[in-house]
Amino acid sequence: MKNLKPLLAGALALACVPALAHPAAGAHAHGFAAGFIHPFTGLDHVLAMLAVGIWSVRQPHARALPLAFLAMLFVGVVTGVAGLVIPELETGIALSVAVMGVLIFVAARLPAAIGALMLAAFAILHGNAHGHEMPEVASAMGLLVGSALLLETGRLLGRVSPALLLKLAGAMIAAAGVMLAAAAAASNLA
Repeated sequence: MKNLKPLLAGALALACVPALAHPAAGAHAHGFAAGFIHPFTGLDHVLAMLAVGIWSVRQPHARALPLAFLAMLFVGVVTGVAGLVIPELETGIALSVAVMGVLIFVAARLPAAIGALMLAAFAILHGNAHGHEMPEVASAMGLLVGSALLLETGRLLGRVSPALLLKLAGAMIAAAGVMLAAAAAASNLA
């Protein structure tokens, strides 16, 4: 019965109408606290960070992957602050969530270089969006600390959760990523 609680929580999260966490630039407060809180306010960012943490546990160089992800997240923030606009950014972010969910679901182990390159691309997408929103150094540092906390939570879940529960979590994360991608595509058409 207690194993049903995480499943119920995940099902309720998926039942919510997905909202994109990246509105127009300048729509957020700035500063360390705003940056720290921001990763917890968007379904796409929460799921991406947890998924990277969960998936990284069973990969070659498992400890290095979240650190590399954070470094590339910062690079992405810098690109956003510099004004680089990545086409279809929200769709790319949502698809990164879906891909991570699928990788968890199938318990994929990738060669270290391929896994690192994939995570680097995903981190740049997420960071770029945040760089457009929160261009101050303090907010970027808060974003990195909040993201690191979510990554470590994912790593803990990846280490202690039964394989079946991780498989179900992967399926739910993938489904949420597909829903987010559909919402992003719909907003691009509007």
